[in-house]
Amino acid sequence: MTDQTVSPDDTEQVEPTEAEPQAAEVEEVDEEDQLVEEGEIAGDYLEQLLDILDFDGDIDLDVDGDRAIVSIDGGKDLTKLVGRDGEILDALQELTRLAVQQVTGDRSRLMLDISRWRADRRDRLARIGTEVAERVRDSGERESLDPMTPFERKIVHDAVAAVDGVYSESEGSEPNRRVVVLKE
Repeated sequence: MTDQTVSPDDTEQVEPTEAEPQAAEVEEVDEEDQLVEEGEIAGDYLEQLLDILDFDGDIDLDVDGDRAIVSIDGGKDLTKLVGRDGEILDALQELTRLAVQQVTGDRSRLMLDISRWRADRRDRLARIGTEVAERVRDSGERESLDPMTPFERKIVHDAVAAVDGVYSESEGSEPNRRVVVLKE
């Protein structure tokens, strides 16, 4: 065994260049790549599921903020995969998240939409939130909405926050938690 001594002159000094990405940029790219990968895994899983169920549909993959978005559109009878109040859609979304987790090892927050049901629901909830907020602002009377999922409540809270003179809170416990709109 021989001892080797390394002098400071023998070590290579590497100066960072402007062409090298900053750590935050690399992290951002890595996160987006991870979300794209989640979307692709989910798309493959859902494509197999549609084949088994003999449903036609086009699968679209996107990234919105910090989550992968997977949409299935174009096939007839796809609304059967939404179910009453989105119950089947919620179950399919959870199964798809588990399929992604099985491959990646990480919990996924991907969002699944079928036949634009979630997109249309988001628009309706935002409209309802704005209308209720304006009514409360004008009347001064508090209003409670029907129970909603956490995702749905967030949409309503955001719509209420855009109206001056009112605010919203969530009351109750799951699954009966609801948004209440009050005058400031």
